[in-house]
Amino acid sequence: MIGHQSDGGRLPRLTRGVSHGSAVELGALSARVLHTPGHTRGGISYVVDGAVFTGDTLFGGGCGRLFEGTPKTMHHSLTEVLGELDDATRIYCGHEYTQKNLAFGSTLEPANAALAARVARVEALRAAGKPSVPSTWGEEQETNPFLRGHSDELRASLREQGAVDVDDDVSAFAATRRLRDRF
Repeated sequence: MIGHQSDGGRLPRLTRGVSHGSAVELGALSARVLHTPGHTRGGISYVVDGAVFTGDTLFGGGCGRLFEGTPKTMHHSLTEVLGELDDATRIYCGHEYTQKNLAFGSTLEPANAALAARVARVEALRAAGKPSVPSTWGEEQETNPFLRGHSDELRASLREQGAVDVDDDVSAFAATRRLRDRF
């Protein structure tokens, strides 16, 4: 089993510890490893052929809960590590939570036209029994509240819901995560 080297002592079946930038081969495919802690401290994502497989770090319209990471760590993984991806990179996540995540995001940015269009598209896909995955990195930047801490509308909505410290992107991320945990 492959996992981040930081998990070596706690994952008994780990046979290969990898680090950020490592290459992993599966047959003819070669994937680049990105260390994306936040959900777990050893979170990794795999970049291969214009796609990234994010597991529970980044979801369509959302991100994983912070089981072993801090808001600062997860924010860095999302905006700095994954932020290096090309806008056209396809995002494949570990769960089909997109519709609920977008409903939550709509409560924070009701005037976001890109978000409203994505909500309509995802609702139609899900009603037809089709998956909402993949999205693209560009689409996530426009519609995912966990990537939009810079948005004045999002920050104002967070304040209206009782968040007091949302004056920087990490604080806005933390407040967004707390609200989503209860949504």
